[in-house]
Amino acid sequence: MSLVDIINQLLQMAGLSAAVAARIDHVTTFLVILAVAYLANYLCRTLVVRGVARVVKKTRVTWDDIVFDNKVMVPLCRMVAPMLVYMAIPLAYNDVSADTLVLIQRFCLVIFIMLFLRFLCMLLEAFYMVYSDKPQFRDRPLKGLLQTLQVGICCVGAIIVVSILIDRSPSVLLTGLGASAAVLMLIFKDSIMGFVSGIQLSANNMLRVGDWIQMPKYGADGTVVEVTLNTVKVMNWDKTITTIPPYLLVSDSFQNWRSMYESGGRRVKRSVCIDMESVAFCSSKQLKELAQLPLLEGYLEAAAAPEAGLKPTNLGALRAYLMAYLQNHQGVNREMTLMVRQLQPTPCGIPLELYFFSASTDWVTYENLQSDIFDHLLAILPQFGLRVYQGWGPK
Repeated sequence: MSLVDIINQLLQMAGLSAAVAARIDHVTTFLVILAVAYLANYLCRTLVVRGVARVVKKTRVTWDDIVFDNKVMVPLCRMVAPMLVYMAIPLAYNDVSADTLVLIQRFCLVIFIMLFLRFLCMLLEAFYMVYSDKPQFRDRPLKGLLQTLQVGICCVGAIIVVSILIDRSPSVLLTGLGASAAVLMLIFKDSIMGFVSGIQLSANNMLRVGDWIQMPKYGADGTVVEVTLNTVKVMNWDKTITTIPPYLLVSDSFQNWRSMYESGGRRVKRSVCIDMESVAFCSSKQLKELAQLPLLEGYLEAAAAPEAGLKPTNLGALRAYLMAYLQNHQGVNREMTLMVRQLQPTPCGIPLELYFFSASTDWVTYENLQSDIFDHLLAILPQFGLRVYQGWGPK
């Protein structure tokens, strides 16, 4: 005797009709199917997820800990329940109208697709976390690419879900969307421009996470901390955040200091104005005093040679001393351009410019280096009989 017959007899004994008994039987059967689906979901999550977690912990690599995380595996296990309901409904109900069964199956299929899309998005995010930790990909705008793929997956999933609900082919929906492409492009204009700009920035190696960029027009002067589909976040040196759309970095100009860090030297280009009235030929007494400076031995010997034919000046001796001083300084990059030169005289004196590169690109070290060098320059000027032009006070 079947379950329906037993329920019918019990209901008849209770004075209820067969139609009511059939409805109660349908509800009971549906609840049993849901219970079985929930049990399968629970077993799958308990056995599969925990089993995979145990296997992953025993491996030496770390990428599988991220790829097979609960955020990725749980949506995958949850797809079992709607598929069981989808397959069990036609087998359990033979006397129910086909339209009702089709409606329930469509609903189960929609849930399955949404869970599958969730699984794909979590899987892509796991791959992003794996590759963003690798040194060769750490400075690439991977987050923008991740968001682009996730948006594309969601759009495709939305088209498939709608086609299932209205019982139409996805190609029909795509044909209909062609007519409204202009509206969609207007709505997603920033996302489309950001996606194209992200590809250009990455392909041309124009921008990486961690680069120091300057874009005064938009108040950006700091380190790039994040590159997404729609924004580039720059942490300025005052710890404020400037947000710039990626397409502005392509259409407008900005300064990237990455090559300075990669070169191993940071340029110093500063000058001191020398009072022209203090420039003079070196006297014999002054030459003897300057000979006590070890850095000037080669210059004074060359100047004293008969074939030189020139009498050294105090400004020329200072330039020779500063060149030797920079060449022997440990904080100066001696493999890059290094010179001490005079610029065009001005009403404020003769600018004596020091042009060299520091051996360290660290900001604090760089500032300390040039401060120390110019402190030394200002302190040693009186030994050469030179004065700094100040424009006020006694000379």
